[in-house]
Amino acid sequence: MADDGARNGGNDAGGGGKGALGELVKAESMIQLAIALPAGCVIGWLLGSWLDRHFHQGWIAIAGILLGAAAGFVQIFRTASRYIKRG
Repeated sequence: MADDGARNGGNDAGGGGKGALGELVKAESMIQLAIALPAGCVIGWLLGSWLDRHFHQGWIAIAGILLGAAAGFVQIFRTASRYIKRG
């Protein structure tokens, strides 16, 4: 019987994207949009730079940045489309 009250008490905060929890989820999605592209570029550059040193090349870091940027854009489009679907 005590479980019924606990389940109903938490229903207002996260039910259907309403309340404080829903707002935090929206804010997290916006932060994810802002971080996706720079993080992809930095990770691609770091990995490409390591491969440059390992294989004694000079172009792999640039390819890593481009691939990281592409991955960042894909992540942005996925997050934005999810956000638009929810309304």
